[in-house]
Amino acid sequence: MPDTLEKLTQSLLSAAKKAGADSADALAVDGTSLSIDVLKGKLEHAERSEGVEIGLRVLIGKRQACVSASDTSAATIETMAERAVAMAREAPEDAMIGLADADMLAKNWDVSALELADPSGEPSPAELEAAACRAEAAALAHEGIAQVSSASGGYGRRRIHLSASNGFSGGYGRTDHALSVVAITGEGTKMERDYAGEMRSFASDMPSPEGIGNLAAERTLERAGARKPKTGAYPVLFDERIAASLIGHMLSAINGTAITRGASWLREAMGEQILPDGLSVIEDPLRPRVTGSRPFDGEGLAKVRRTLVADGVLQSWTLDLATARKLGLESTANASRGTSSPPSPSVTNIALTQGVQTRQQLLSDMGTGLLVTSMIGSTINPNTGDYSRGANGFWVEGGEIKYPVNECTIAGNLRDMLMSIRPANDARMHLSRVVPSLLVEGMTLAGE
Repeated sequence: MPDTLEKLTQSLLSAAKKAGADSADALAVDGTSLSIDVLKGKLEHAERSEGVEIGLRVLIGKRQACVSASDTSAATIETMAERAVAMAREAPEDAMIGLADADMLAKNWDVSALELADPSGEPSPAELEAAACRAEAAALAHEGIAQVSSASGGYGRRRIHLSASNGFSGGYGRTDHALSVVAITGEGTKMERDYAGEMRSFASDMPSPEGIGNLAAERTLERAGARKPKTGAYPVLFDERIAASLIGHMLSAINGTAITRGASWLREAMGEQILPDGLSVIEDPLRPRVTGSRPFDGEGLAKVRRTLVADGVLQSWTLDLATARKLGLESTANASRGTSSPPSPSVTNIALTQGVQTRQQLLSDMGTGLLVTSMIGSTINPNTGDYSRGANGFWVEGGEIKYPVNECTIAGNLRDMLMSIRPANDARMHLSRVVPSLLVEGMTLAGE
């Protein structure tokens, strides 16, 4: 199939040239997805999908257009090219678009070193069903678990190939294995739920189904009897499960698209301190067996390790070719794209400097406040960084968890919040976003 994908992209480029395009790039994606849901020890739902999608971007002068299809016949490819060229001729001009120069393109990458695809092959539906049943049974074995609303196993395989008229041609594949459980305790208005889920590139790296089921049950039982917390200004500890969302807001604010539009609360912050001293944020797209790893970006540029924030100071925007040109800078090789859209900037694997304290030590230091383990909804002002989100978690007094809480809102300003964070040392290293629990001082909490 990889050879077939490359041939598809070359056919698309040839058709685009024949139709009158000045330049073009083409993407072909082949994928398989398998998911199994069980309920009460029996198969409830099974779904499998597979197919190939192709996408073509053509450029005529400083105009561009994108088309995509799931039919790979020669007639469809010819029609796609003709329609794309016709669309591009009517599109508005954009002086910043264009393919990469040949000397900018990635060369001699080693896909095997990234270990993106599990060589063990696709699991059978029976194997996924058995794993989901084991996880469900482990959760139900805990006294107080009323039901398991969802126990699911999944597998995905995806291969891509990108070719462009500037001479670039490259592809890679990746796999993922997943298992999740959602457990419920209580009844009616007293019902509470929580979950546990894991995903790995390699099946051999997955935790046991029993471990996932037990963790879902333990988290759920801890939430029994949840009530609203007190209203006021308190420190908030973001649990490792959701702490990456805070850094995610920072990543969105330094994205080249937001910066070029002037719609970012960090638009004037280059070279300024945005995190406490000693904290850095590193992007490393070349980590083996990690879901966000890839050898080149969506425009054929080599992926490299880079520093976004160094010792608290913002060092770099996240840029593709177009946003880099608008800002008079160079691309950071962060272009991402699908078959039906042009490139746009995005980050892959990032890691925040971990602290030296455990989560429990941060709880002790915070004294009285809120430990947040899940959030609902989001109101973030992209221009000011004003932040407000619904939250669930646990009320803390004297450094100890006292009772579970729900139906509360936490609010603050992201610039102030990020400057006050204190990280724990509990980040999970297999994730694409390696961010530990984060203690934030002085947030506004709306409860009872």
